Amino acid sequence: MSKILTRSEVDAETTWDLRDIFESKEAWEQEWNAIVQDLPSVTKYEGTLGEGADKLLACLVAQEELQSRISRVYAYAHLHQSGDSIDPDNQMNAAKARDLSSQAGSAFSFIKSEIISLPDGTVAAYMSEQPALRDFERSLGLLLQTKPHRLTAETEKVLASFGEVLGAPYRIYERGKLTDMTFPAAKDGSGNELPVSFALYENKYAESPDTELRRNAFKAFSGTLRSYRNTFAEAYGTEVKRQVIESRLRGYDSVTDMLLTPQQVTTEMYANILDILQEELAPHMRKYAALKKRVLQLDEMTFADLKAPLDPDFSPGITFQEAGELIKEALAVLGPEYGEIVSDAFRDRWVDYADNAGKRTGAFCMSIPGVHSYILISWADSMRGAFTLAHEVGHAGHLMLGSRYRRPTNARPSLYFIEAPSTMNELLLADHLLSRSEDPRMRRWVISQLLGTYFHNFVTHLLEGELQRRVYGLAMQDVPITAVKLCELKGDILSSFWGEDVVIDDDAKLTWMRQPHYYMSLYPYTYAAGLTVSTAAAQLIREEGQPAVDRWLEVLKSGGSMSPLELIRLAGVDMSKPDPIRTAAAYVGSLIDELESLY
Repeated sequence: MSKILTRSEVDAETTWDLRDIFESKEAWEQEWNAIVQDLPSVTKYEGTLGEGADKLLACLVAQEELQSRISRVYAYAHLHQSGDSIDPDNQMNAAKARDLSSQAGSAFSFIKSEIISLPDGTVAAYMSEQPALRDFERSLGLLLQTKPHRLTAETEKVLASFGEVLGAPYRIYERGKLTDMTFPAAKDGSGNELPVSFALYENKYAESPDTELRRNAFKAFSGTLRSYRNTFAEAYGTEVKRQVIESRLRGYDSVTDMLLTPQQVTTEMYANILDILQEELAPHMRKYAALKKRVLQLDEMTFADLKAPLDPDFSPGITFQEAGELIKEALAVLGPEYGEIVSDAFRDRWVDYADNAGKRTGAFCMSIPGVHSYILISWADSMRGAFTLAHEVGHAGHLMLGSRYRRPTNARPSLYFIEAPSTMNELLLADHLLSRSEDPRMRRWVISQLLGTYFHNFVTHLLEGELQRRVYGLAMQDVPITAVKLCELKGDILSSFWGEDVVIDDDAKLTWMRQPHYYMSLYPYTYAAGLTVSTAAAQLIREEGQPAVDRWLEVLKSGGSMSPLELIRLAGVDMSKPDPIRTAAAYVGSLIDELESLY
């Protein structure tokens, strides 16, 4: 039985090179200290923002510059810990970075309080007087919209100073998952014992063609999850309670209203994603599950079988290097500027793809002001991994173009749009793969990979979003959020979506423990929102070619300078209506119909 490697045992070439942020930990420490000394470069403006436009502009620019430096300090520590959360130095440095962020948040809280306390019309007058302030128009407008919900300046400062403490539930969850959990081995169909970890299960065994391994690994994986269920439920319940208390203190009607406000999303837009996709996609996905059960000749379709490959004998492996070349080819349609970012990512070690103990699970992209993006993934030589990698490269290309053409204040768009550029890359990769072969077996394999994208975003994350909606509804009624309640809710959601043909057992009900997104505001449903947008925009690229590509690139370069609906309209899609959601669900159905015809 092979063992799970420690961070020191993996090849350094498979890890990211963080020297682009700081040459050494000593340099990082020096910058940490320098920032503490430089906080007065912003706080010196406290009490002066009512003196005129120039004062406000100078303060906002100073804050933006120092916040970029804080982001680099935070990123360096966070990425080290993401690669190896077991290392005590990484834990300590990440805590120091969070402490600095909280300290700055408290020190800078006066800015929002003073701006909101200005007489009505003052900010508009300032922008007329000082044109350079117009760069901050959108962020200032969003801030002024929260005026009815702001607390006193003193209270806001105290809350900001508690930033690290209030973020503890998520860290407790991550520490338990990445540092303390160990899993028993699982036997494959030949009787061999294989090691199990979060990354190995989710990136490899869940998609294994070996039914014995797939089910045994799920059982071993779930057994360890179960022993942590009460601790994880306490952590999540505390996070929800914190949000409920804050929403009431600020006078919002609900937690959902509070969390949707910064996204610039109406409750109707939010509900449309959750309601329409669950209703209209479920029949297609049940048909997909039935197809797998029939083709694979399974005795029953269990939750552990949902990601089983349809054609176990035709599952070409792919190395990380091969995936990089394939992604560069697929994204060439987006032009040379975008292509340069993609090439740099693979050439200059922006990607950490090692698989080691203590590494954060899943995948993410972090874009750092004044540096570049970094991507985390655990590589398992699968095409599903290539799609995930293309997804994260999509975040990198988007956020780097946004920061290249917009100042930091306007570089990041609303969460509602954030997953559109990433899922677009998965669709472009699928189109590229389909264009390379007319072989029916290859086509059905590629369609299966593409359905993996829709499964991940339209099923996994969508149903996370439904759980969030139900949890917040109960929490607003002061119903305690316990492990029993979370398992009950998750089981009901899964059963409602998959119907009677998929066995939802007690292990499946623990799925709420597997994702960190519940601690990230209303993030889960935005994956489905983003994929809906990219599905429509990708179709426009297929139909129109370069004009649609040019619009998409303009959207990427716009960063967060517009509302999400404005950005999406710029791409040629109208998400104010439910039509694109229904079209996307129907498109998934057409893929499944074609796949069925190929069998």
